[in-house]
Order: sequence, then C-alpha cells, then structure tokens
Amino acid sequence: MSFDWSFFWQYLLEPSSVYLNGLLLTVVLSVVSQLFGTALGLAAALARLSTLRPLQLAARFYIWIMRGTPLLVQIVFIYTGLAAANILRFHDLHLGFVLIAGNVQAGILALSLNEGAYMAEIIRAGIASVDHGQAEAASSLGMTRGLLMRRIVLPQALRLIIPPLGNQFNIMLKNSTLVSIIGVPELLLITETINSATFRTFELYTVVGLYFLTLTTLWGLAQRAIEARFAASSQAGAVAVRPRRFALRNLINAGSP
Repeated sequence: MSFDWSFFWQYLLEPSSVYLNGLLLTVVLSVVSQLFGTALGLAAALARLSTLRPLQLAARFYIWIMRGTPLLVQIVFIYTGLAAANILRFHDLHLGFVLIAGNVQAGILALSLNEGAYMAEIIRAGIASVDHGQAEAASSLGMTRGLLMRRIVLPQALRLIIPPLGNQFNIMLKNSTLVSIIGVPELLLITETINSATFRTFELYTVVGLYFLTLTTLWGLAQRAIEARFAASSQAGAVAVRPRRFALRNLINAGSP
C-alpha cells in the first residue's frame, strides 16, 4: 500500500469530532489521574514519615504493590478482576450534564493508584531534603507538626518536587493509552476503531504519534516555565528568609538559659 498523503493530512489537520473527543478524553484522563495521584502520593509520603508503625507499613505495602506490578495488569485487575470476584463493579455515574462511564472510572482509579505510589517516593524525598534544623527551631517555638508541614517543610520541598512531578505527568499522558484495553474511547482506541474501517494503519498511527508528540512537547514548554518561575521565587524567598532565620535563631538563643 502506498502512503495516502491526503488521508494523512485530513486526520492530522482536520480531525473528525470523534477523533477530537478521543484527544480531549486523553487529556482529561491524564490531568484528573495526575491530580488524584499527587494527592494520594502526598498522603502516602506523610504516612511513611509518620511515627505510627501501622501507617508506615500500610504505605510501604501500597507502594510495593503498585510499583512492583505492571500498570496494564492493574488496570485489568481493577476493572475486570474486582467485578469477577463480586468485590466492585463500576457503573455509569451521572454528574449533572456529565456522564462518567464505568470503564472511565476504573481507568482513572488505576492510573491514580499507580501514580500515587511514584509520587509518594518523590514527595518523601523532597520532604527529607529540607533542613532538619528549621523543623527543630519551629518545634521549639511550639509549632505543631501539621503547621510545620504546611508553612515550612512543604513549601520548601515543593521546588524540588516540581521537576519530577512534571516528568511524571509526561509519562501519564503516554500511559493513558493503556486504558484502551478496557474500552475507554481515548485517542488510541479511536484510532484503532478508524483503522479497522479504513485499513490506513501507517497513516493513522503516524497521526496519533504526532498528536502525542505535540501534547508532550507543549507540556514540556509549560514545565520549563513553571520550573523557571519556582526557581526565581525560591531565590527571592531565600534572600527574604535569611534575615528571619537570624531573628529566629536570636530569639531561641535569648530564650535559652
């Protein structure tokens, strides 16, 4: 078969509404799963750093399971395995004017759980990188652990978390194609459906590859801008915080016998 350039340009520059819906669903799946995964990762990271042994063990077990098994297996297990065991069946969910299909819910859950395990280790490493002396100084002034995390530790850890978080979202965009295995009509499944009717395999998969390359490139540019902004704000914050550190140290020394 010869390469059909007119077919290629049509789907690349003038995609159908069905194709655009698949592209939109890919982006929505990635964004929502990344948000949930980051929140879950933060909870798991704090659990690992907790002084409560049961929380530590639960977090370690969750991270071990999710990082030690393939994402594709997790997706199929959550959607098909749980239903086969009569543990959990995903039904369509109506939220006002939005209908969230059961397989979409399962895809988001699987992607979020998998992402949460990786984000937990990223966030834990970011928190561990913060100078312990600051935490000790704040604790000596009566600051609670929760307030210490919100005002001192997490803001400083964030600038170290942002780069790997951006890389994880890049991976999430590409991993979203795996939910096609459970029938989620994202970009890859729509492409496969069109291919089964047109048999223009090379043209269509070239188009879908270029679409994903465009998505990851745009996100790469956005990530650079975000990192540059955080780098600039962290440098300005370091200059502003330095006098306060001396003031805090003098206050602690003045209160000591």
